[in-house]
Amino acid sequence: MRNIGNWNQWNRARGNASGSEQTGQGQQPNFTFPKDPGSQEGTGRAGKGGGILRITAIILGILIVLSFLRGAYYSVDEQENAVVTMFGKVVRTDTAGLHFKLPWLQKVTIVDMTTHGFGIGYDVDNNGQNITVEDEGIMITSDFNFVDIDFYLEYKVSDPIKYIYNSKEPEAILKNAALAAIRSTVSDYTVDDVITTGKSQIQAEIRDRLSASLNHKDIGLQVVNIQIQDAEPPTQEIVQAFKAVETAKQGKETAINNANRYRNESLPTAEAEADKIVQTAQAAKEARIAEAQGQVARFEKMYDEYVKYPNITRQRLYYEAMEKVLPGQKIIITDGNTQQLLPIGSFTGNAGSGSAGGADYEK
Repeated sequence: MRNIGNWNQWNRARGNASGSEQTGQGQQPNFTFPKDPGSQEGTGRAGKGGGILRITAIILGILIVLSFLRGAYYSVDEQENAVVTMFGKVVRTDTAGLHFKLPWLQKVTIVDMTTHGFGIGYDVDNNGQNITVEDEGIMITSDFNFVDIDFYLEYKVSDPIKYIYNSKEPEAILKNAALAAIRSTVSDYTVDDVITTGKSQIQAEIRDRLSASLNHKDIGLQVVNIQIQDAEPPTQEIVQAFKAVETAKQGKETAINNANRYRNESLPTAEAEADKIVQTAQAAKEARIAEAQGQVARFEKMYDEYVKYPNITRQRLYYEAMEKVLPGQKIIITDGNTQQLLPIGSFTGNAGSGSAGGADYEK
């Protein structure tokens, strides 16, 4: 009703203006069109709504620009690699540093390249205690004995692209391959070798087999090291028996080491004594040879004299022999018929050349 009233008022004002023109006064009508309060209110509401939309658009634009800038770069740590893909296709692989990409079109996957590890035959709970996993640790040896053996496997990513796309769960594949290599290797050794002396060889053979298996599977992982943590029989009685065997083997090794040490200490002394004996015998040999050569030379000279003067030489040899023999003998003179023998004593007082105990009698 308000609008209809305003419209009638406007028509009356227009009619008055027309009458003034017909009277020829030439004056312009002075009137204003009535303003609709409703339309004025709508115009204010529309202006206010347009300002809110402009502010919202500006905020959205700023957020879009910030998002664009934020998604245009990324950083890679020193021990990481980044695989960049676009529409599911690998574009490149980036190492440590700050890199740029196309926002919303390129995707970046960060791969940790450090060394990781996990146990085989046991798990570690939240308190740091080892929990035995019998399905993994119990194995059979070549002599059909059971052994409970634990390993610790260290590995790292060798190819980040293959690690991401060649398998869904590469760590699970690695663990299964490790179990297969361990069981195949342990089954080739006796229980004594597994528990005592063959650990190093077993570890090396498992590492070689597992590396070959990973190369065949091509999942982007490589073995860093695998080590036996513990190896023992599955029951307590067998454990005690093997401990006794191990103690006996250690005692054997100790006895061998002691014997080797005694040999090393005694052998130089024996060799020195042997050298001394050999040198003494060599000196005695040379002395006897020299003495014999001197006697030969003396005999040859004596023989030459004997050839010239045989009687004189023979008599001289007899006298010389008597000089050597008679001074140490007891001399008794007898005609062979008397029964009482009178010793001849030494004129010089030597007890050895005469009789000191009285007369000797011969029947």
